[in-house]
This record gives sequence, C-alpha cells and structure tokens, in this order.
Amino acid sequence: MSDREKAMELLNAVPDYKMGYVIAYLQGAIIGEVEPNEETKAAMKELEDGGGECFNSLDELWNSLEE
Repeated sequence: MSDREKAMELLNAVPDYKMGYVIAYLQGAIIGEVEPNEETKAAMKELEDGGGECFNSLDELWNSLEE
C-alpha cells in the first residue's frame, strides 16, 4: 500500500467534526517555507547578539512606535 493510499484510508476514518483540523494541517503542509527578507534577517541577528529593545507591555511597544 502506498503512502497516498494509507493517507486516504486514514482520512476516511476521520470523523466529520475533526475534518477542519485535517484540512488546516494539509493546507499548511502544501505552503512552501518563506525565506525572511534581509531586513528581517538583520533584526533577528541583532536580537541574537543581545541588541534590540524589550517591552514589558503592549502599551510600551505602541508608545515607542508613536514616538
């Protein structure tokens, strides 16, 4: 039995009320991984190196963005 046949057999055994979970998982599985852009990579590196800002609340974050 192929993997696809096994998957179809299992899919047929999933109750209807759980089918939404299966669909969501499968949709996520077919979406390719997205490579972060250079700005995001630089920001991640900054955090890894101990830089960046830390906020104690969402209000602090919003206030910093408004400045």
